Amino acid sequence: MSAASPSISRRDLEALAGEIIGASVSIRQHPGIADLPVEGTIVDETMHLVIVRESKHGRVRRIPKSGLVGSILLGGRELPLKGEFLRVRPEDRTKRLLAGGSKRLA
Repeated sequence: MSAASPSISRRDLEALAGEIIGASVSIRQHPGIADLPVEGTIVDETMHLVIVRESKHGRVRRIPKSGLVGSILLGGRELPLKGEFLRVRPEDRTKRLLAGGSKRLA
């Protein structure tokens, strides 16, 4: 999926480029997690991890972004999510996704 791809709008790109902490997330695929789906709220993130408080158990899970596939609820819209899109420092995400940096949606 490239930044110019019709499958992801500029509006969706802007939503993904912003703050994701506090967003609801559903992780449907991940090579290192057997008990899928993982559903909950993003409580923190690092360059390589997303930290999710599961809605089912209330436990906090540290999930590697690499290989993550699911969806995220941002701005009242459910957006497709691939962890590779987010594998940049959170503070650099805006310039990488919107300005077409080296880790843009591709």
